[in-house]
Amino acid sequence: MAIQSWFPQAKLGIFVHWGIYAVDGVAESWSFFDGRVGYDDYMKQVDGFTADRFDAAQWSDLFDEAGARYAVLTAKHHDGFALWPTALSGLRTERDFVGEYVSAMRERGLHAGLYFSHLDWSHPDYASVGTGDNRFSHPEPGKEDPAAWERFLAFHRGQLRELQERYAPDLLWFDGDWERDAATWRMTELREELLGRQPKVVINGRMQGEGDYATPEQGVPIEPPAGPWELCLTINDSWGHQGHDTNHKSVRQLVRIFAETIGGGGNLLLDVGPRADGTITPEQSSRLRELGAWIRPRAEAIYPTGRGLPPGHFNGASTVSADRRTLYLFVFDRPNEFVVLRGVRNKVSSVRVLGGGAELRHERFGGLHEVPGWEYVYLADSDLDPLCTVLEVRLDGELEVYRDHTRD
Repeated sequence: MAIQSWFPQAKLGIFVHWGIYAVDGVAESWSFFDGRVGYDDYMKQVDGFTADRFDAAQWSDLFDEAGARYAVLTAKHHDGFALWPTALSGLRTERDFVGEYVSAMRERGLHAGLYFSHLDWSHPDYASVGTGDNRFSHPEPGKEDPAAWERFLAFHRGQLRELQERYAPDLLWFDGDWERDAATWRMTELREELLGRQPKVVINGRMQGEGDYATPEQGVPIEPPAGPWELCLTINDSWGHQGHDTNHKSVRQLVRIFAETIGGGGNLLLDVGPRADGTITPEQSSRLRELGAWIRPRAEAIYPTGRGLPPGHFNGASTVSADRRTLYLFVFDRPNEFVVLRGVRNKVSSVRVLGGGAELRHERFGGLHEVPGWEYVYLADSDLDPLCTVLEVRLDGELEVYRDHTRD
């Protein structure tokens, strides 16, 4: 399936998990589904969801400073609580947080995405078909109600129509498709409806085969997907705000994960969990700003670029320029005198440290006939960046790599 060209070149997005679960700092939706919190107690958080310091423009400024090109807000999580004044449910905010968010992102030049859970564990007609052992997701044996499921689908489609017609999101980020199969959800029909209203909307992969890209979570795939993809990653261990969770990843870890992701041809969708008042914690805000400070002087190695070298050519991540005449090597660890580039047929014209400008000595060793040798690039400690050093390797033509040696 074709995907809009902006998406694979966006590289960094900010995921925003914000909802009533931030009031008590419990797990979004899952806390009542799993029985850790009673449903009524979970829903009482509505009264504490003041959002009295929410400022969408501050969010957009922060996301832009981080180097992001898009953001995704949880318009509705599995608990069914909507962040816009939907006409189809009483579980909603009166203030139009979705509208304010979309406007602020666009004013900053960021693409605005909306997360929407297919399932709704609060809707009276949702747990009406299928088999399972949780009352929020499935009916008791023998009590299936196909008519109720039809009513739920009408509600589901109706809320999506509201989101598209009111806000025209650039991206629809779905979740919660796993409790029903594609036929029960009528996913092919749904995709046609979504594109019928917005032919250019990007749709993520949680559509039972009807999405545009893959969405692995919390770990860079060892072998990245062949097509477009996006890694969803929390800054600490929680999606929404949980004040007790102080296990934040360091900026160095985030930079490394980001480089590994874009080197494999993906985007990083980095998650923040604002507090109930709408503010993003200093711990998360500072990491976004520091990530952006690292990105800005190295922007040409990030966008626009394509996925880098296959495994084995360089001990680290890499990207390649749009014209495929420049390689960017991400040096994560302190090298022992040099780093080595293997299996590149091209002559290397020059190597410099991106963001610092230092020209580096390099030389080719070995090689015979069609087999390239090793390109050694020499680095001193003074050349290294404390987070990650990026090398710009200029080639004498479009990148050509050598993979298989078949001679005896």
